[in-house]
Amino acid sequence: MRRCIKIENRNRNQTLSIRLTQAEKSAICKKSKKAHLTLTEYILKSSLHTEIKVIDLQPLLVELKRIGNNLNQITSKINSGAFNSYNFSEMIAMQRKIYDAIINLSEEK
Repeated sequence: MRRCIKIENRNRNQTLSIRLTQAEKSAICKKSKKAHLTLTEYILKSSLHTEIKVIDLQPLLVELKRIGNNLNQITSKINSGAFNSYNFSEMIAMQRKIYDAIINLSEEK
């Protein structure tokens, strides 16, 4: 005989609806079975115990662009003979690597 549970006596009386592809749903279901958890338990544990860090890289990217522009202007003046100074090509290359790394981080969402 099947037992009936009254909705008003349930602790979890709220629903949350999300849209998934069939592949996403299958993957989540497989993981919940592998963890020996119900789908609800698996999603709750996954979402409530997983920290998601949100990083706003935009101000840093703007500043790096400004630094890069300044380095390019200095290099142009040195190359045109306006004054003699240190070769900044290595510094420009390093700045470009930093910029690319930050772009990669921001795209990994």
